[in-house]
Amino acid sequence: MTKSLSGLDVGTYLGEAGKLAWVVDDLAPGTKSRPVNKVGIIGAGTMGGGIAMNFLTAEIPVVIVETKQEALDRGTKVMRGNYQRSADRGRFPQEEVDIRMDRLSPTLDMSDLADCDLIIEAVFENMDVKKEVFTKLDAICKPGAILATNSSGLDIDEIAGVTKRPEDVIGLHFFSPANVMKLLEVVRADETADDVVQTSMDIAQKIQKVAVMAGVTPGFVGNRILRQRQMQANKLLYQGVMPWDIDAAINHFGFKMGPYQMSDLAGLDIGWSKGATTQNPIRDALCELDRRGQKTGAGYYDYDAERNRTPSPVTEKVIRDVTGAQPSTMTRDEIIETCIFPMINESVKLLEENKAQRPSDIDVIWVNGYNWPQDKGGPMFYGDVVGAQAVLDRMEKVGAEDPSMAPAETLRKLAADGGKFLDLDLGGLKTKGTEARKAG
Repeated sequence: MTKSLSGLDVGTYLGEAGKLAWVVDDLAPGTKSRPVNKVGIIGAGTMGGGIAMNFLTAEIPVVIVETKQEALDRGTKVMRGNYQRSADRGRFPQEEVDIRMDRLSPTLDMSDLADCDLIIEAVFENMDVKKEVFTKLDAICKPGAILATNSSGLDIDEIAGVTKRPEDVIGLHFFSPANVMKLLEVVRADETADDVVQTSMDIAQKIQKVAVMAGVTPGFVGNRILRQRQMQANKLLYQGVMPWDIDAAINHFGFKMGPYQMSDLAGLDIGWSKGATTQNPIRDALCELDRRGQKTGAGYYDYDAERNRTPSPVTEKVIRDVTGAQPSTMTRDEIIETCIFPMINESVKLLEENKAQRPSDIDVIWVNGYNWPQDKGGPMFYGDVVGAQAVLDRMEKVGAEDPSMAPAETLRKLAADGGKFLDLDLGGLKTKGTEARKAG
């Protein structure tokens, strides 16, 4: 039975939700962790290097693998630089920089991972690439080694399927920058062994992350919900709402960055190449004009030399040309509801599909990984603030325009019964493995 956290003030709620997230349902009684005395990281880029730093700081030796010496040298230099800046700011003694870096063993040879207890893959987000890596790991790594992917949303069951040890495979989705961000989505695949789950939760605590269980579904929990907000924001552009108006509404709600501020920061050309036609023709048109975000001095916004942003008449013209939409009269509150309420609806769908353990886990993910405003508690907590009926009313309108956005059946029931999102208990996170154990 899910512990009810409804009715608490937001501060108390977040504290209790954070504690509850560590509790993993459906583990076999007496499950113990596997020892993790040495960690392997594949990829020394921004993500791989950041992940490695967590373990080095926790006094766990790390072997980090790259394919080219230049990339390996660059990655280790960035890691040392990060530590040096922290030491310069007085966060730890200067000698600690060398102590931590001495725990790192850079290599170009994957066979050096053979004696690692936990190996985390942090390579390009492409299924074929990840399958190739896991096929090699399966042949190299010792029996009982945990094989983890840092994928942000790919099918981990498919990745595990290329190995002869799917029970040893799990998702450990770190958030960038991985040496700073607190959240770790621990993604349990169908065949993941209980002791692999327990080890992952324990090691997360050791490296001072906030770990939350998630199931295998595109985007897992956090990114699947984020996609709903992004989809709605993009649709608003076709209704004549400008990017800066959407961002201003999201900022007013409490997020430090709106979707288009984030896009400009990350770079509009992620997943785009010259001449490409994608599902986002506005982005394509901006990139063709070399408006690729802050790095080019222009994206959705115009930027000055200090990267201060201003609304862009060029972008406005591009949007008008692509969409043919007239200027919108949509209010700030309508923009907020249109972008935020689908996130609540998607959270309910995740619970219906047993891809999250409990409503409060979703809130812990969004507060710790996506900077959801703490005074609003998370999508589920905020859903109870505004009420299920208000969410349903908005989703009826959104769903009428796009059937894929239809209200969750549980949302309809909550509205009809006057129920609370935080009281939902739809069976928790389920996999084939947990279901088989219950049946057996």
